[in-house]
Amino acid sequence: MKKIVFVFSLLFSLYSCKDADKKEIKAETKKEISDLSIYNLPSKWTTQDGKNIELKDFRGNVLVMVMIYTSCKAACPRLVADMRDIESKLDKNTKQNIKLILVSIDPKTDTPEKLKTFAIENHMNKEPWTFLRSTEENTREFAAVLAVNYKKISPIDFSHSNIISVFNEAGELVFQQEGLGVNNEKTIEAINQEAGKI
Repeated sequence: MKKIVFVFSLLFSLYSCKDADKKEIKAETKKEISDLSIYNLPSKWTTQDGKNIELKDFRGNVLVMVMIYTSCKAACPRLVADMRDIESKLDKNTKQNIKLILVSIDPKTDTPEKLKTFAIENHMNKEPWTFLRSTEENTREFAAVLAVNYKKISPIDFSHSNIISVFNEAGELVFQQEGLGVNNEKTIEAINQEAGKI
């Protein structure tokens, strides 16, 4: 009986070591951030739930990001539909490693409360969805990183690029989809491929 208990505890400790090694390896890979990573940006952001975060808080996930504003009646509803279509086609085995993020280009109007209402109305108020807003300066800087151009054309209206961007777990841009209602097969492939590496 003592032998069985000893063998069992030995096996258990070996498995524990193996798990610890895996966690250590994952932690080591998470430390490496290149100069191309968005996790180098020091900007602070607020979610639809009023939580203050930095972009590096998303580290270790594949990020699918788009810039919109909630009062938009033209392109943004189509971009939101494109994001929802992408979500519906993601690989269920790797979905827990993916964050779908909508960043407001109108932080003055898009308060956390407004973003929350928009998220609820569009059935996007749970994982893997996050809405973000920041200062106008941080928003401009981030738009430049994504190559998204936008311009205020009236107090409540903006002209803007329609780009969906995919970042790997290290925060590096790996793919972009431009346009509205376009074929998103390559985008899905890029997301699933990156999420499968985690």
